[in-house]
Amino acid sequence: MIKENTVVEIVNKRKEFVVQGVSNGCLAIASEAKGATIIDTEGNAWIDFASAIGTLNVGHSHPKVVAAVQAQVEKFLHPGFNVMMYDSYINLAEKLVEVTPGTHEKQVILLNSGAEAVENAVKIARKYTKKQGVVAFTNGYHGRTNLTMGMTSKVKPYKYEFGPFAPEIYKAPFPYLYRKPEGLTDEQYVDFIIEQFHDFFVSTVAPEMVACVVMEPVQGEGGFIVPPKRFVQAVAKFCKENNIVFIADEIQTGFARTGTLFAIEQFDVVPDLMTVSKSLAAGLPLSGVVGRKEIMEVSTPGELGGTYAGSPVACEAALAVIDIIEEENLCAASEAIGAKLESHLETYKAKYSFVGDIRRLGSMVAVELIGDNKVPNKEAAYAIAKYANANGLLLLTAGIKGNVIRFLTPLVITDEELAKGLAILDDAFANYGGK
Repeated sequence: MIKENTVVEIVNKRKEFVVQGVSNGCLAIASEAKGATIIDTEGNAWIDFASAIGTLNVGHSHPKVVAAVQAQVEKFLHPGFNVMMYDSYINLAEKLVEVTPGTHEKQVILLNSGAEAVENAVKIARKYTKKQGVVAFTNGYHGRTNLTMGMTSKVKPYKYEFGPFAPEIYKAPFPYLYRKPEGLTDEQYVDFIIEQFHDFFVSTVAPEMVACVVMEPVQGEGGFIVPPKRFVQAVAKFCKENNIVFIADEIQTGFARTGTLFAIEQFDVVPDLMTVSKSLAAGLPLSGVVGRKEIMEVSTPGELGGTYAGSPVACEAALAVIDIIEEENLCAASEAIGAKLESHLETYKAKYSFVGDIRRLGSMVAVELIGDNKVPNKEAAYAIAKYANANGLLLLTAGIKGNVIRFLTPLVITDEELAKGLAILDDAFANYGGK
């Protein structure tokens, strides 16, 4: 524990030496963390409903991950896989081939970040198809590099004044059931969006120009938007019929977050390529592309890779994570947590007129806040998150218009931690709703 004046000094140093472009939702300073609780330098406990933006499905400092990391650090840190091989990279690649959807032959490349995985998936698709076009979706998010910024929908804060962006990127329509036009049933709306998707390849870009379609099975930054199964299947079918690589971006949805190991499994679709990161290595920088061998093996030696790609320390953490998910049955835990969160949020609907849609897949849960006539209520989302982040609950917002509160609790959260977090959430909603 450190004195308050030291905390102020650290915050002032942060302001002096760290760019303001890196945001901080909470101004406390972490000291230690276990499971779903972080202790700050003043001894205060924070319940974590953010999981470092979805990277900690197995929780903070899981003993099995810590042991795996410590054991690897004693051996070596980084020979560089493209200089000398090490077994943890190969073992993890084998494991990812085993656990990802589909029984076809697959290969893997390991990288550092989610955006880097998306970039490499696009490179691989272009190399394989000999085409250049990249199709992403409205409301989607894929990263902060130049290419992935171009693929991302939200202009502020991700794209504003950072262009020009990479060419040959196109945005297709994506279903948003809560925002469907009045007068349409859900089924009619899905038919309409599928028709728009097909028309898109007539009016905007031809299939013969497109290397890949990249889809988040649940849109993350877009507001945890869950597409209907029939739409996802229609997209995958179109890709197969037109020599377009279908890429599932599972960076936020992967590793039990949605109640299955990967979200795409719930849509009965097997992607050609899949990008993984975030919770793969329990907070260590690691990502990957997993895909059909005939697509992955087209690139020749030296065309793919990176200096730090596939860190042996992160690989050992990832192998431990996959074991933990199976041993602790975290897919089932994810569904149970999501059901509890959804049930709790439903109680707010009777109390607060600004509570709109509540949606989830597994424990990937969101509540959309609204004003009159379902107008997006960014003010409410900001105020509730601000209150929570000042009172012991780490909470994130999302949505193209910033009016969604998203929940990404560690899947190892205890009943006691969950109850504490929900009590603070109750206060946060009451604080805004009482004004």
